[in-house]
Amino acid sequence: MSLNQGKYHDFAMTPQPVLSIISVALFVIGLVGNGFEMRKIRLSTAEGQLVPKNAFLDKRNFKWYALIGIALVLWAINGSYT
Repeated sequence: MSLNQGKYHDFAMTPQPVLSIISVALFVIGLVGNGFEMRKIRLSTAEGQLVPKNAFLDKRNFKWYALIGIALVLWAINGSYT
């Protein structure tokens, strides 16, 4: 019996704490960044000029949406190992 038997299989099937920490950090950074960006968008427009539904579709928000999406994908990948 080899000492290396099952070494890679056990590692691949355990949840990766580093991946969890990275996904949570990206998620929090994305939410906080999106909140500050939404505040800047709201303050930069004149009263009544921006409809609330258009604020979510502003092009400045998509980088934060991408960051949140990447975090959720990493979280799902890490969850599939359990």
